Amino acid sequence: MLDAYVASLIALSARLRTEQRLNLRRACFGAGFLFALSPWASPALALSLGIAMALVLANPFSSIGSRVSGSMLRIGVVLLGFGMSLPKVLEVGRDGAVMAAVTIAATMLLGFALGKSLRVDARTSTLISAGTAVCGGSAIAAMAAVIGAVEGEIAVALGTVFLLNAVALYLFPMMGELLNMAPDVFGMWAGVAIHDLSSVVGAASQFGADSLQIATAVKLSRTLWIVPLAFVATAWIRATQDGAQDGAKAGGSRIKPPYFILLFLLASVSREIFPAVDTVAPTLALAAKAFLTAALFVIGAGISPAALRQVGWRPMVQGLVLWMFISSAALGGTLYLEPLISG
Repeated sequence: MLDAYVASLIALSARLRTEQRLNLRRACFGAGFLFALSPWASPALALSLGIAMALVLANPFSSIGSRVSGSMLRIGVVLLGFGMSLPKVLEVGRDGAVMAAVTIAATMLLGFALGKSLRVDARTSTLISAGTAVCGGSAIAAMAAVIGAVEGEIAVALGTVFLLNAVALYLFPMMGELLNMAPDVFGMWAGVAIHDLSSVVGAASQFGADSLQIATAVKLSRTLWIVPLAFVATAWIRATQDGAQDGAKAGGSRIKPPYFILLFLLASVSREIFPAVDTVAPTLALAAKAFLTAALFVIGAGISPAALRQVGWRPMVQGLVLWMFISSAALGGTLYLEPLISG
């Protein structure tokens, strides 16, 4: 009887210690999140802090992280719209339309060829190619629903793109400074070559408001290419091995429209219709920066040792080569179009 009582006390003590450790981890992540929302946090710092906490403490909110970061990212983008002029958005989209079509098509074709030569699974290869060519995690999520990708394939693609995306947040501003790029030119390059919108905003914001506006407009205009690209990818998957089964999966799936882009455009229109919006635009811009920076913290906190181990060398090589290709092609195209962009 006494032994059972002692055992129950030990078990209760162990549970209390576990709960205390969990509460401490939650408090640390909560403090990191609040810091990311503050004016003192930069995008790069928030991302680094999230990664460090995830690797050292393990994320206690991993089950809701992707939903939180996605929602904050969309809210931040919509708030950015209030500080941007719709004519400027349309102008940038028009100027970059040819570059978008060429770079997306070339990246996808190269991705298919690399995936086949490296013996990367067809669906994983398609997800990595789409994430690099269009808009990172958003393209991967949309494409996964269309081609019937399973959880492991999605995790590998997201892990590959995430790691390269994190590198871009630090590397691109350094390259921009080294090449003495004008803010608008850097914004065009970042909008094309960096995977996710969150890191595009983080990198471009270091070059000023003009760079941020152009980079955001370019990346959002590329997001619209998800729809036609999904149909092409579905045809490719059906033509590969196991295509019949994959096609059956894909047939019942639908692409989720990026409604937040419409809200972004409506927010931009509001500046043209209601001049009073200009008076609150600076406040909304600060709120947008806070949401986007905090989203980067949550995204960084989503990485884990298990996710890092799951990304093999073959998908990583494919993603790295594709990233180097689109970065170089975008840089050449941007420098060629520099007179038009700056004008």
